[in-house]
Formats: sequence, C-alpha cells, structure tokens
Amino acid sequence: MKWTRDLGLTMRMLLTSFLLLIVYLIFLGILAALGFSFGFLLFAAAAMAFIQYFFSDKLVLWSTGTRIVGEDEYPELHRMIERLAARADLPKPTVGVMPSPVPNAFATGRSPRHAVVAVTDSIMRMLTPEELEAVIAHEISHVKNRDMLTLTMASFISMLAFLIMRNWIFIGLFNNRDNNMGALILVYIVSIIVWVVSTLLTRALSRYREFAADRGSAYLTDNPRALISALQKISGRMDYVPAEKKQEVEGANAFFIIPALSGNTLMELFSTHPSLEKRVAALEDLEAQRRGY
Repeated sequence: MKWTRDLGLTMRMLLTSFLLLIVYLIFLGILAALGFSFGFLLFAAAAMAFIQYFFSDKLVLWSTGTRIVGEDEYPELHRMIERLAARADLPKPTVGVMPSPVPNAFATGRSPRHAVVAVTDSIMRMLTPEELEAVIAHEISHVKNRDMLTLTMASFISMLAFLIMRNWIFIGLFNNRDNNMGALILVYIVSIIVWVVSTLLTRALSRYREFAADRGSAYLTDNPRALISALQKISGRMDYVPAEKKQEVEGANAFFIIPALSGNTLMELFSTHPSLEKRVAALEDLEAQRRGY
C-alpha cells in the first residue's frame, strides 16, 4: 500500500478554517457593536492564537502529565517511532510517555519539526508490538497530514466563546450601568451560539481526521488488521478504567486515538471521533483492497 495525500482532509481543513474565520469575525463584530473595545478583543484573540501556536504542545503535555523520555529509557519505542517517521518521510518526533491507566496515544505540535508522539505506559503493556506500531503509525499520520495545528488553532474560537459564557456574570459585576444588562444577556446568548457552531465544526473535522489517520496507519504498516485489533482492545479496556481516571484526561480527548469518556460530561454529545464500528468497517475495506478483492 502506498501513501497518498488525502485531498478530502485538506479541503475540509481549509473549509473549516474559512467558516470558523467567518464565525469569529461575526462574533467580534457583535461584541464591538455592544460596546466592547474592538482593539482589546483583537489583542486578546491574537494573544490566545500566539499562545496556542507556540505553546500548544507544551500545554497538552503539561495537562496530561506526559514526560519526554530518552532513547536509553525506552529504546524499542524510540526505534519504532524513528522507523515509522522515516517511512512517512518525516523527521523523528520527540517521544513522550504518559503515566495513566487509560490506554491511549496522541500526537501534538505545530509542525513536523516540532511534533511530539506520546503513548501511555498502560498501552505499551496491553498491546502487541504489531498493534502498538499500528497505533503509533496512526499518530505519525496526524503529523504527516499536518492536521494537529489546524485543530488546535480552530479550537481557540470555541474556547474564547466558552470563557465569555463562563465569566459573563463577573463582567456584569464590574459594569455599573444597569441599562447594559440587556446587552450582557445578548452577549451570553451569542457566546452560546458561537460556542456550539464552532464546536460542531471542529468536531466534524476531528472525526474525519481520525479516518484519515487510520488510513495513514494502514499505508505505513501495510497491516490494517493490526490497527483494528488495537482499536478494539483499547475500546474494550476503556470500560474497565475508573471514571475518575478517564475524567482526568478528558480535556485531551481530541488528540487521543480513542476518546476517554467518563459519562459525566457533555463531551459525549460533541464526539471528537467516529464510532469504533465505522472505523473498523473502513479499515476492513482497506484490508480487502490490500488483498485484491
């Protein structure tokens, strides 16, 4: 099997970015019309975009407790990542290990030269070498597709709307003009709409990029069956991980190969991943093509 550029993913990334830009400009325009300083809004948005662009990988590593590890600590893991990166014609990513009973893996970073590929210590114990290689190839595919940065940058619009939603009461407390309460309520309603729209757009992109990374794994390993087995094992194990442990890492679900859902949040309504059944069916189609029938 040969790696081919996923034009569908490229077009979806461009379309999602364009639609989110429109939503973002409308949001800023409404806030400015309601009396918020347009200059301050632009400055705040630019600052958030700057932080996400240059520090998104560090924020993900920090929030998940992932530790960068050397080749002397995990030589097999390093060799596996180096071999797959070479197949994908990429520089070797930085290698991280996340201590967690949640079996998972993720990739982050603003570019292939600043990429990090990380796995949890539990997934290394649970999967066979072939299955682990398929999972890592999935993450390498995210690096190859350059979809990590698009998803990270797109998410800051929904994050900005969410912050306004959460703190609008405090904004009102510092505003002594009672006649502005109606405007603040309108800001709250607009923030909800923007958060829902931007979240749905980024989640739709996230679901497609998982299909693309699954295909990339099949191309890099020439073994779709290994990824099917790995996905089924990871998904099955999730049912036995304590809810509080899954809740600890839910914030990074968009980056994981399988989301860790505790069942206690609204995140399940805005799924970041396609269903396991659809992913397995797509991989089985690739396996059939590989075998020539």
